[in-house]
Amino acid sequence: MTQHNDLTRKFKTLDDFLGTHFIYTYDNGWGYEWYAKNDHTVDYRIHGGMVAGRWVKDQPAHINMLTEGIYKVAWTEPTGTDVALDFVPNELKLNGTIFFPNWVEEHPEITVCFQNEHIDLMEEAREKYATYPKLVVPEFATITYMAKAGQDNDEVIAKAPYAGMTDDIREGKFYDENYLQL
Repeated sequence: MTQHNDLTRKFKTLDDFLGTHFIYTYDNGWGYEWYAKNDHTVDYRIHGGMVAGRWVKDQPAHINMLTEGIYKVAWTEPTGTDVALDFVPNELKLNGTIFFPNWVEEHPEITVCFQNEHIDLMEEAREKYATYPKLVVPEFATITYMAKAGQDNDEVIAKAPYAGMTDDIREGKFYDENYLQL
C-alpha cells in the first residue's frame, strides 16, 4: 500500500500547483477529483452530485496563480458548462462556481460518460436543448486529498469513477510509488 496524500504540503509557486491531484467535497455534498495536468490542461472525475459518473481528460483551461499559494482555474466545456475554481490548498479549501446550461440541469444523464468519447453528443445536446436560464452553483469545498502526481501523467485520471474510488485513493490502494495505477 502506497500513501501519497500530503495535506501538510505548502504551495507558493505555480509549479507547486501544477501536477497536483486533488480530491475535494463541496459543502453541498458533491464529490470531485481534479488534476492540474499542466499549465493549460486539467483532468477530472465527478463522484457525487448531479453529474456523478462523468469524467474528462485534456480539458483546456486557464490556470493562474493569483498570489502566493492561491490559484484560479477556469474553463468552458463542450456541454456549454462554465467552471471557475479558486484553490487555496494551504488552507485545504477551494471555492467553485459551476454555470450549468439549462439543458444539463434538465438532462444531466447525457453528460454522465467519458466526455472525450462523446464530444459530438455534447455539442448536439448543447444545440438541441435550451441553454438559459443557467443553473449557477457557487460552493465552498474542503480538500481531503492532495498529492504530487507530476505533470502530464495520463495515469491519474484514466478510468471511470466507481463507488469507493476516492476512499481507495486516499487509503493508498489505487496508485503505486510512481503514481501509476495499481
